[in-house]
Amino acid sequence: MSDSQSSTTTFDPETPNTGDDFDPVDVFEDSADFDLRPGADSCYKCSTCDTNCPVAEVDDDFPGPKFQGPEQWRLKRRDDDHAVDDSVMDCSNCMRCDNACPSGVPLSQMHNTARGEYVSEEMSKLSVEYVRNRLLANYRTSAWLASKVPRLANAAMNFGPARWLIEKTMGVTSEREFPAFARETFREWWASEGGAAASRERARAHRERRCDPLDADKKVAYFHGCYANYNTPQVGKAMVRVFEHFGYEVVVPEQGCSGTPMFANGMLDDARRDADVNVSSFADLVDEGYDAIASCTSCSMALRQEYPELFDIDGIDAVAEHTFESIEYLRIHEDLSGALDDVEVGGDLAAEFAYHAPCHARNQGLDRQAVELFRDVDGVGVEDVGDSCSGISGTYGWKAEKYETSMQIGAEMFDHMADVDGETGMTECPTCAMQMEHGTGYDVRHPLELLEAALVD
Repeated sequence: MSDSQSSTTTFDPETPNTGDDFDPVDVFEDSADFDLRPGADSCYKCSTCDTNCPVAEVDDDFPGPKFQGPEQWRLKRRDDDHAVDDSVMDCSNCMRCDNACPSGVPLSQMHNTARGEYVSEEMSKLSVEYVRNRLLANYRTSAWLASKVPRLANAAMNFGPARWLIEKTMGVTSEREFPAFARETFREWWASEGGAAASRERARAHRERRCDPLDADKKVAYFHGCYANYNTPQVGKAMVRVFEHFGYEVVVPEQGCSGTPMFANGMLDDARRDADVNVSSFADLVDEGYDAIASCTSCSMALRQEYPELFDIDGIDAVAEHTFESIEYLRIHEDLSGALDDVEVGGDLAAEFAYHAPCHARNQGLDRQAVELFRDVDGVGVEDVGDSCSGISGTYGWKAEKYETSMQIGAEMFDHMADVDGETGMTECPTCAMQMEHGTGYDVRHPLELLEAALVD
């Protein structure tokens, strides 16, 4: 039923709404090929999405998400041969327009689909832009190679003349320093710690300490993503230690990239390749009673929203339903606030934090969780630096032609960070962390690291 059709449900102001008689509205007709043209009619051109778009706010030439989404699909409804406008590549895939739309039109799904069509049918595969975007989108491949010689890779990638050459030949900005690759990846550390078998024993020991039932069904499958594996393994280690502290057995299955950078660059075939691997691995574990946990909000967003929107893979709905962001999961299932009572954080994590909620956290309703969790912990102060976008949006801010736009978008966040006490940032998104560090010089930590410092002996 579309929103233009009348519902049989009536509202009685004298009768409380228990939710039992709720009749959901189907915005899109059932379709096996994800045809978004009928759903475009649900947009009534209020332009709320445009006024909430961080790119449109700073770039007067960008036509905005309303044009990129419903209007493009309306045109395609009239003419199947209508070419996708190249401005779709200026969308940063922050997905803030999804939250803004009062009609619930999934604009980001329209943008991702249009971008994929544009790259597939309109962009030259021999162009520098296509090659550059393909390399950025498939960061996992280059990170795997760099992790074999991390010291050499770190020195070479941040050598001034090399960065200048990369910008001139590939269009990757020389203004940013490349993130350092860890000398030991998270998966290497995980194997050295004994993997799932050792985690099971550690979790049982913690359950015994907590007087929890030893046979409690507490087990999670960790989706670490590319960055926590190759660049910030300390985040993955913190995730394992915190979850084991609460008695959870952790497994780390085979996995590829979440696909987020591929969606943003229109590389849907590449994203589908890794989605096949991820859904296959995690669907089997979901069947065994595991929940999927991600420490990056873009990764959890990909698995729980973008996969079902873009792909038809066996088991995809079950994986989406059982995917959670790490702090979100613990707040649902554990008394985190109680665990943090009477805890005093010392060392390098006793600080005043400037917290930035990533756009992909806001889209999942998680924008206040770190502030609410840590605000009463002794030795820690957390101040929300506002609802502005950081501006980097994954690979977007790494492109030379997008760098200035990304910095203009992030300017409000930089100003707010400068006004808070302390010089330490906090966020769940690794690329937001890059932008925070780049724009302010602050050290930036993940909430899991703070939880580990507070709770794990």
